[in-house]
Amino acid sequence: MKRLVSNISSQWIEAANRLKPRKAARRIVAYVESYDDIGFWRSILDEFESPQVRFEIMLPSNTSLMKGKKSAMMHQLGPYMIACVDADYDWLMQGQTPISKELCQSPYVLHTYVYSIENYQCYAPGLHQACTRATLNDREILNLQAWVEEYSRIIWPLFVWNVWMYRMGLDNEFGIMQLADTIKLHEINPHNPMAALDYVRHRVNKRMNRLQQHYSAAKKTLNPLREELLGMGLVPEETYLYIQGHSLKDGVILPLLVPICNQLRREREREINTMAMHEQQRSNELSSYQHSSMPIEETLNKSTAFRFSSQYQLLRADIKRLIGDVGAEK
Repeated sequence: MKRLVSNISSQWIEAANRLKPRKAARRIVAYVESYDDIGFWRSILDEFESPQVRFEIMLPSNTSLMKGKKSAMMHQLGPYMIACVDADYDWLMQGQTPISKELCQSPYVLHTYVYSIENYQCYAPGLHQACTRATLNDREILNLQAWVEEYSRIIWPLFVWNVWMYRMGLDNEFGIMQLADTIKLHEINPHNPMAALDYVRHRVNKRMNRLQQHYSAAKKTLNPLREELLGMGLVPEETYLYIQGHSLKDGVILPLLVPICNQLRREREREINTMAMHEQQRSNELSSYQHSSMPIEETLNKSTAFRFSSQYQLLRADIKRLIGDVGAEK
């Protein structure tokens, strides 16, 4: 039985579908990288289910705890068996590695078009809404979208260098983790948020100077790469969508949002303390407020603002094409 399961392919699923009544929904198996990805991809694929098509989201193996992108893509993919994965840097590599080539060229590999799910959760236009949901206070302390976009412009030149290093096979000298360490922020003062940007700008410039000195001949290939990335739809103000997702969330967005949310909660609690007519009302209102508010991490995880992004529209177009192929075969 184990050998039979391991040899299941898209053609096997298609044959099983043909045994069903003609009007029955066609089943498409979607392999994802890990447990954390199941909820995200379910929320995405729900939109495309119909009486004709339904998705079944699964981990790469039902006989082991094997996870990861390679595991999700190792199956015999086809119209009825697909992989749903993070783009990571594989999309930016544009086919220069075997896994990048399959991700970029196979219609049966759906990918995020941003580095990972976490980048979508940190979509800048949705950050104010996330803070409001977390604190039940809609006051705008800082234009979060503008701040993140300026942060992205600052790190853009170094990001291009980082992609260049991967394209040239030099990522052991300046890889994703070194980039993340250079551009992370430990703490951001909501009363002086520009100081954090100055700090990042200084670190980026310092790293850029070292790279330019060490790889003085890189300019000939670096500039064409920059133009290629721009042609792919990457713009400097959205660089944050393409850096490592965990590092973005833990090293930039949460240090930005946590102190802001703390301030917004204190404001709301002071308001309750001031307006309460007696101790019992104050206690009840504070208890109700604290019960209704939630951690900012939770609201980020539930954010759907990314559905308005151009990157998500590319993913939707891929899913529509896949559904169209299934419908044509039916």
